[in-house]
Order: sequence, then C-alpha cells, then structure tokens
Amino acid sequence: AKQHQLRAVRLAVHRTNQHIYAQIIDSSKGVTVVEANSKVLNPSGKKSEQAKEVGKALASKAVAAGVSKVYFDRGSYRYHGRIKALAEGAREGGLVF
Repeated sequence: AKQHQLRAVRLAVHRTNQHIYAQIIDSSKGVTVVEANSKVLNPSGKKSEQAKEVGKALASKAVAAGVSKVYFDRGSYRYHGRIKALAEGAREGGLVF
C-alpha cells in the first residue's frame, strides 16, 4: 500500500454527549479512508475508555489500509478528556501524529 503525505491525510474527530466518532480523510482525493465510532464498536466502561478503544480500532484499520502518518484535526474540541484518550489510543495502535 502506498504512503500518504502528512498534511493530506487527517484524523477528524466529532464528539456528542453519548458517542465519539473518528475518521481518517484523504483531503487531496476528498475520500474517507477509514472510520470508527463508539456507536458501532459499543465498547464498555467510561466514555474516555470508550474513546481510547475507538482510537485503537481506527489505528488498526488505518495501518491495514496503508496509512501511518496523519494530521490530528480535533476541530474546536480541546485536547482533553475523550479527545486526548482517542488520540492516545490511536498512537498506541500505530498512528503517528
């Protein structure tokens, strides 16, 4: 699988009161490479633990798709709590950002 450029591929995060969603988007092509969310995965535990599991799942899918370096796009969310947990999970899963 070919490697993507750093800036062209971003990990976008969206958070609601109940769930957290993350997707890796190739901005140069305008396509979603992989996505994961707590609604489908349905992990147990606290919301921050769920976010970490979503991050790990997203990272494993991304590595399988040939993406290892991403730009972390947290939107308007502070790097704190569930957003931070998701980022840590993604890093543990093998993503670099």
